[in-house]
Amino acid sequence: MITRRSFLGSAAAAGGLAASGVWTTVASADEPTPKPASAEPGTHTLPPLPYAYDALAPAISEGILRLHHDKHHAGYVKGLNAAELAFADARAKGDAAAIANIERALAFHGSGHINHTIYWENMKPGGAKEPTGPLADQIKADFGSIEGLKSQLLAASATVEGNGWGALVWSPMLKRLYTLAVLNHQNSYMVGAITLLITDVWEHAYYLDYQNRRGDYLSAWWGLVNWDDVAARFAAAR
Repeated sequence: MITRRSFLGSAAAAGGLAASGVWTTVASADEPTPKPASAEPGTHTLPPLPYAYDALAPAISEGILRLHHDKHHAGYVKGLNAAELAFADARAKGDAAAIANIERALAFHGSGHINHTIYWENMKPGGAKEPTGPLADQIKADFGSIEGLKSQLLAASATVEGNGWGALVWSPMLKRLYTLAVLNHQNSYMVGAITLLITDVWEHAYYLDYQNRRGDYLSAWWGLVNWDDVAARFAAAR
């Protein structure tokens, strides 16, 4: 379930939510200043899947879901924790020369963790038929129809060079939905954009089931989209 706190945490990290000024919290004079909602560095954990390992079959098999979640996603959590601890160590030692490499590791592993978390939550067994309400209205305004969105997003995802993601994002500043072809986990992203829907096109996400047939995987993934989750993210982002 998308809560305000969980949405703010993931969206801010992935798309610079705070910088885009979507929400501002001001304490009143008679209230204590709230403490920063900051986790201890290096303490992130792998979130459990919101469904059983076999729940997405046959579109995504139990075997590939176990490998993807328990090994690959876990690896990004480990890398994120290591990067955060490396920052603390570099600051303590005054090692400015180490910062550039740590920044790259943080962007890669942190984005990998966030993208995977949204990816799991964006799916559910059987999917949901179609978006409704304000999300459906915005899709129609920006893509013409749900079919227009589907064709554009799947084309963007299918043509990612090498490893990456296909994403539907909302820009609070530009007031539009966009599709993105994200390279690796973090490159070719739009500054300030908030991820609503994302699909993994790294080969580890589909190769055991589909070999090199990325298009077949994407078609099957579309049938798993949890539009309720996407709509909740859109409502929070606006």
